[in-house]
Amino acid sequence: MIKNKKHIIVIIISLSVSVFAMFAYQYKDEIRIFLDLKELKDDNSEKYYYVTNENKKIEITIPNDSDIDDVVDLLKKNGELKGVTLFKILAKQKEYTKNIVYGTIILEGKKYSINSLINALKITKKETINLQIPENIRLIEDMIVLIEDSLGYKAGELQNYLDSSNFLQSHDLTIETLPAFFIPNTYELYTNISVEELLNKMNKEYEKFWNTERDRKCDSLGITKIDVSILASIVEEEQDKRLDERSKIAGLYLNRLKDPSHFPYLQADPTVKFANKDFGIKQVLNKHLKIDNPYNTYKYKGLPPGPICIPSIQAIDAVLNAEKHDYYFMCAGSNGDGYHEFTSTNREHNKKKRKFKKFQGFK
Repeated sequence: MIKNKKHIIVIIISLSVSVFAMFAYQYKDEIRIFLDLKELKDDNSEKYYYVTNENKKIEITIPNDSDIDDVVDLLKKNGELKGVTLFKILAKQKEYTKNIVYGTIILEGKKYSINSLINALKITKKETINLQIPENIRLIEDMIVLIEDSLGYKAGELQNYLDSSNFLQSHDLTIETLPAFFIPNTYELYTNISVEELLNKMNKEYEKFWNTERDRKCDSLGITKIDVSILASIVEEEQDKRLDERSKIAGLYLNRLKDPSHFPYLQADPTVKFANKDFGIKQVLNKHLKIDNPYNTYKYKGLPPGPICIPSIQAIDAVLNAEKHDYYFMCAGSNGDGYHEFTSTNREHNKKKRKFKKFQGFK
């Protein structure tokens, strides 16, 4: 009886060992991944990793019909792959082996964990296009056409989106203030980017531009970011040669805005040119001042409804770093050096104007 019991126990143990051995063999890959999972996900692992040659950013092209061994060969050719076997096992578990992504893959010049390497191999390089938002575009319709042409949109596609969506409203914008939203720069975008994706990208760039320091300076002026851009566009048009004078001009207009009892009207000549849609005006005359247009700051109080051009980053920063002084008037200098002459009283200003008119031969 005892012998039978021992015999049964031996059989049970033998069967258990056999079953365990079969289980371990059948799931050997899963077990190995489980035991090394932490290392396989660790970008700082010294045991399993991939690093490109000389830690440089590279592009590898995986041809059609490549298998996992071909991918491994490409990786080895362009860098060091530690843990080839586990790379293959994990690639199989993540279903990469059956779904190899063909085309050009970008690998950064950094150390990859085996897990992050496989994830990177699933993303092909997308074709990009550069969008240049130039400074000084005056009319919003010209800017919209430029963007549509640059990105291959249909005529009116961007404008129709702005008209039919709630984008402007949700970002506290109007079609007049939209130029303030576009920060002049060259942006790398994916080809076939949708209008919605474009505007989301521009919003991120706008938020990045208005960093903590610029926000702080804006708050100290007591005006909004849109107001800063509007004022910067006026400063841009007032002075396009001697850029070091822009902060002084900005200080002058801020003085007027802060003293509405004495200066209810901003009286900025560039806004009159914009209101008349005549940017070739050399001397603003009474006939130009008569136009009834909200951009005419001789007729309408405060700032105009929106920027009169897309202001440069330099002009925006000139406003944010405006000089503090007690000047309220300026006119072009009469020595031809491109600078203005600033005064604190209208009487002094009129003297300077007469001098300038004589210099220019104006009546």
